[in-house]
Amino acid sequence: MAVFQNNLLAGAGAQSSDSTYKINQSIRFDLASTTYMQRTHGAGGNVDKSTVSFWFKRSTFGVEVTMFGTGASVYNTFDIYFKTDNTMVIQNYAGSYQLRLITNQVFRDPSAWYHVVFVYDSANGNSTDRAKLYINGQRITSFGTATYPSQNQDSILGSNVAIGFGRYISYGSSNTNQYFPGYLAEMNYVNGQALTPDSFGETNSSGIWVPKEYEGSYGTGGFHIDGRDASDLGDDESGNGNDMTTYGLAAHDQVADSPTNNFCTFNSLDNRGTPGTLSEGALKMAFAATNDNVTGTQGMSSGKWYWEAYIVDNDNTYIGVQDSGISATGYTASAVALWYGGFIYENNSDTGDRAIATSGAAYSNGDVVGVAFDADNKKIWWSKNGQWYTANSSSTSTINISEVEAGNSAQVITRSPDFFMPFFGNYTHSTAIFNFGQEGTFSGNKTAGGNSDGNGVGNFFSAVPSGFLALCTKNLGS
Repeated sequence: MAVFQNNLLAGAGAQSSDSTYKINQSIRFDLASTTYMQRTHGAGGNVDKSTVSFWFKRSTFGVEVTMFGTGASVYNTFDIYFKTDNTMVIQNYAGSYQLRLITNQVFRDPSAWYHVVFVYDSANGNSTDRAKLYINGQRITSFGTATYPSQNQDSILGSNVAIGFGRYISYGSSNTNQYFPGYLAEMNYVNGQALTPDSFGETNSSGIWVPKEYEGSYGTGGFHIDGRDASDLGDDESGNGNDMTTYGLAAHDQVADSPTNNFCTFNSLDNRGTPGTLSEGALKMAFAATNDNVTGTQGMSSGKWYWEAYIVDNDNTYIGVQDSGISATGYTASAVALWYGGFIYENNSDTGDRAIATSGAAYSNGDVVGVAFDADNKKIWWSKNGQWYTANSSSTSTINISEVEAGNSAQVITRSPDFFMPFFGNYTHSTAIFNFGQEGTFSGNKTAGGNSDGNGVGNFFSAVPSGFLALCTKNLGS
């Protein structure tokens, strides 16, 4: 079972999707790396009728960021973006606002995939039906701000200007580009049709909104971007050949995290102490101060689980698990974690046990630390670059992976909370990139090992102990 904290308007992807249409990947966008994709729409588009559909998963909150936009300048632009208060804005601006919808709902669930469908149909006789917003199949009708287009009002959407994902299409020096930090999947733009969410999704037997393959036409300038080709993330699969040019994106930004298999990341709303900086889809954490920690978006009450961390700066890192529901600041507050010096800490105290090293650094920059956690028996192990070690006070001998699989030579956790969360703690200024199975190169720092769990899920650097699984909804279940 997963734990999702501090969530408002929880996304459809918060649980196992049970979808007959499988989306195998998403594209990871990053604010710090200024990643985006765009093309020029081309002439002949319908500026009175269009449909935009895509799935998104956010990783950073409280900043103004743009998911989709099209425009010629800051004075002629159509955008779908988030304000700093995490409300969503749909706007068309050409000297003034012809369209401006600002939701009452805030979108701040870092664990969830959301589906957005926006329909522009300015010929409609009912003013409120000229612009429709749907989230997870449900129409949003109450807005904090609502300005609807006049009848037959032309939109920037559909005109012969730049169009794309991941940033604000801005050309003014006074405007920032508002690069989107998070994941986008199954991006469809249909020109000349006012469609419904049923063209792109459906409600499954569990009452969850899940993806459905769009099988219609795309119209002039229309496209379907799904990122299935890692070497060409902007490839248009609609048949129109309207490929996007990508900027700052690389093959490792094709990520297995998707609306039909949602992976654990770090929870930016549970970033404690002097908050560190999350990037790379909330998989990279760079701490800047002391006594900080962050936990994952998915928790473990039972079962056996495996994940990895690539060490960027090993200075006083702590890697392990923390009791769920704890909001304590500290390098291992309410946690059991391996310190970079080799000792195992619990509740900010040395347990007297050690693993990997008896002196010096247990792991160094460039190493990959593996974590195997048995929630049923409250046991945890650590590895370095695929080599497993005992965890006790008298020895730090290497052990075969079979010992982990048999449940031997573990650090035994004495507390019994309902859930545990993946944990990364910091005493000074440590940095690491984690992989819960969704991206095996650690943002291009390693060659992917191609190791999956027993269910065939994940891409890990090292072999996964038999019986241990990647932390994702396919393995967690509904």
